[in-house]
Amino acid sequence: MTAHLHRDLIGERLIDAARDALVLAGEQWTEMRADVFEALVARDTPASAYDIAEGVGARRGRRVAANTVYRILDLFVRTNLARRVESANAYVANPHPGCRHDCIFLICDSCGKATHIDDDSLTGALREAAQKAGFADVRPVVEIRGLCSRCVAA
Repeated sequence: MTAHLHRDLIGERLIDAARDALVLAGEQWTEMRADVFEALVARDTPASAYDIAEGVGARRGRRVAANTVYRILDLFVRTNLARRVESANAYVANPHPGCRHDCIFLICDSCGKATHIDDDSLTGALREAAQKAGFADVRPVVEIRGLCSRCVAA
């Protein structure tokens, strides 16, 4: 297995890195974007835009539209601050926003946790096959469903 070497950031270090990456991408780190990112980081499992809107709305004391959160989450995906779990229509914070690579998610059918792993040999083969078929700008996203070790042991 070929893996990227990186250190996952947590807490304030992750929030600071996300802010810096967004600004470096030419975007503004607004209060609403900060609230959405913090709500995403606080989750143990992938979160939908509706989950995030509810949490941010509760924190702000007023309703936040899911469409607003969707736009922010799409921006976060484009700028590598978050990843989209396609099969769940949900999002997770990227714990290493400075590292760009393909997505392989292991998703637990019992607890809902999504674990991200790197395997360049697998995603590289997928990218190469897609390019041979005439696809450009290929972005492999692989999702494997099953039971995590914690749920298997329970």
